[in-house]
Amino acid sequence: MTVDTNELKSTEGRTWDVVVVGGGAAGLSAALLLTRVRRSVLVIDAGEPRNAPAARVGAHNVLGREGISPLELLRRGREEVASYGGEVVNGRVERVERGGSTFTITTQDGQRARARRVLVTTGLIDVLPDIPGLAERWGHDVIHCVYCHGWEARDTKVGVLGNFHQALLFRQMTDQVTLFAHHAPAELTDEQWEQLAALGIEVIHGTVTALETDTEQDKLTGARLASGTVIPLDTLVVAPTFTARGGFLEDLGLTLTPHPAVPGVQVAVDPSGFTGVQGVWAAGNVSDVLAAVPQSAGAGNTAGGAINMDLILEDARRATEAREAASATPFDSTMEAEVSRRVLGTRAHGLEGPA
Repeated sequence: MTVDTNELKSTEGRTWDVVVVGGGAAGLSAALLLTRVRRSVLVIDAGEPRNAPAARVGAHNVLGREGISPLELLRRGREEVASYGGEVVNGRVERVERGGSTFTITTQDGQRARARRVLVTTGLIDVLPDIPGLAERWGHDVIHCVYCHGWEARDTKVGVLGNFHQALLFRQMTDQVTLFAHHAPAELTDEQWEQLAALGIEVIHGTVTALETDTEQDKLTGARLASGTVIPLDTLVVAPTFTARGGFLEDLGLTLTPHPAVPGVQVAVDPSGFTGVQGVWAAGNVSDVLAAVPQSAGAGNTAGGAINMDLILEDARRATEAREAASATPFDSTMEAEVSRRVLGTRAHGLEGPA
């Protein structure tokens, strides 16, 4: 489903219940939930899904959609959101600003949308090791997650770039695992050396300077060391630095915080996805850099439900205030007639006399 950028112009002057910034699994799941409870929802998406390079190998562990192309999954998601009245437009959000009780979302080309609530689902950027030939193979035979792509690497020659724990994870899939010391941040302990030896994981010292590929067959063939030696490989496992896309949130006072377990930064949220800034939630990789497609979709649903309840409470408060304001209206002829009707009933027309 392709949406022209100009469609965003037609939304100017309208206040949406929710604007979702980012149209991946988290954003579209939230939008679907919210549109199904009759919230007006606009999704603004830059069209750069993190898992696009994996399109030909598919998204895995998605129950009922195992192996589906990530791009096909998003296409279906857009159609489902649109079927309930949500709108999905292309655009890159540059700024989110609060103005009273609403937010103004501005895209890079100067278009604007106004919303009562904002959900940020912009995902992350994988900052890859700077090795010639590596980025071109990313998402194909250069991978990072055993749960996402380990099955496809089973029983093949797997190299792991400087990460002890990844070496153990992929040893579960194949007995041909090589750990490249490369620029590992810390020396291995005696216990770790013993575990590697017991599992038959070879450790190679030296720096990996390039990847070798077979261009005709479009596949990885090996890793070249600084010494010139080439180690045959079918798959290389790396550990990227995960950087959430959230720089545009600075105007709201939100900053990215380091992940406690892996290299990377993300937006801090509570279990509902609330950021601590009134009216702003976040879900998916922008707030959990380790989340895969199912976790991101679940987080989007959770945040969508929390946003809807927040709007319900606000709507109820506004209705109460409006009713109280109406009850404070000065006594006039209309109100006098209504009071008489309630107190006197039919006697107001002389139909009943004194007992």
